[in-house]
Amino acid sequence: MERSDTNWGPEGVDLAVASLLRQSGFSLALAESCSGGLISKRITDIPGSSAYFLLGAVTYANSAKMSVLGVPAELLLRHGAVSEEVAMAMASGARGISGSDLALATTGIAGPDGGSREKPVGTVYIALMDARGCRVHRYQFGGDRDKVREQTATAALELLCFYLEEELKNNCP
Repeated sequence: MERSDTNWGPEGVDLAVASLLRQSGFSLALAESCSGGLISKRITDIPGSSAYFLLGAVTYANSAKMSVLGVPAELLLRHGAVSEEVAMAMASGARGISGSDLALATTGIAGPDGGSREKPVGTVYIALMDARGCRVHRYQFGGDRDKVREQTATAALELLCFYLEEELKNNCP
């Protein structure tokens, strides 16, 4: 994806997402694990977000991922909570329970503990789902817990912004 504005900064991307969601008419739901509600906070910090933001679910525990979002226990057992498959299932669950056009989901290891050789601290998966399907991006962020969470939220909002820019560009008369 190419960024149309390389100088968004944290507040800039938040405002860009708000504007693009308004222009597109799309609604949004979030399923957050490692970001702990930070994306929901940033979305709702913008006045008027109730026009497009339907749901924010912080499903930190695996039991919440299963009971709230319908993530199959087998996926969690086979791939672990921090995986492409679980990120996709979280996004699907958020979109399904909210009826939103779009869903974003985050799952990862913010640290300082919990990492492994295969999935070190800072490993994050972000899924974006629409009616056509789901795309997942894997990231490896550095820094402490707060830095990983902030980078996760910003990356998720940037991913959404890129998506919305493309949708608006491709659907203009």
